[in-house]
Amino acid sequence: MHKVEITGVDTSKLKTLTNEEQQELLLKIKDGDMQAREKMIAGNLKLVLSVLKRFNDRKESMDDLFQVGCIGLMKAIDNFDLSHNVRFSTYACPMIIGEVRRHLRDNGSIRVSRSYKDIAYKAIGYKDKFLLEHHREPSINEIAEYLNVDSVDVILALEAIQDTISMSTPIYDNGGDVIELEDQLGGNDYITENWMRNNMIKEAFSKLSKREQAIIYDRYYLDKTQMEIAEELSISQAQVSRLEKNALKIMYDYMR
Repeated sequence: MHKVEITGVDTSKLKTLTNEEQQELLLKIKDGDMQAREKMIAGNLKLVLSVLKRFNDRKESMDDLFQVGCIGLMKAIDNFDLSHNVRFSTYACPMIIGEVRRHLRDNGSIRVSRSYKDIAYKAIGYKDKFLLEHHREPSINEIAEYLNVDSVDVILALEAIQDTISMSTPIYDNGGDVIELEDQLGGNDYITENWMRNNMIKEAFSKLSKREQAIIYDRYYLDKTQMEIAEELSISQAQVSRLEKNALKIMYDYMR
């Protein structure tokens, strides 16, 4: 992020707080000290900036995203529970990310079916609630069970509300000749082939058990390690490895 001033804030002069200072301020905030809350917000603006680096490729005003990120920061401050014995930044980052993603989702230009949109919004709401209570994100199976829907529907719904880009997006410009995304992808033939492949993957994915679906989604969509998945599912890493290999074989055999 190259911009120094965002919404009137000179980001090069922002101060940070030590963990001890944050603990003291959080205790005061719980007692209703609004001045301590202001200091806590000011002392964590760099945290908001570090989170926004994930969204540098978006065609969004960084001023707007910074303000949205600050809303997430304030929610984290107001809801943080000192008894959980975790660093504030560990708790706040997902809250800030969630707030920014909600902003991008609600202001997106892609039309999504109402049923999938409803599932996706409920899933995101449950993820936020679950994160506050358990300090980890719920698995796809846990979300599906809570919403009483298939895990596949949860995955497709969450995928459906992700942002996309125009085929006319410039990816290279030397001052004269402009190369657009469509030029690199090979036009409609590539698009048709890619669409067919994606549909085959979705069909193959639907042949898996719910546990296998959750593992494949966590491994290849959320980029989690086998150890992380094992801890979430309360099984061994070896079991996760076997389930993953079996799931990939099922999908491969179906797509051959």
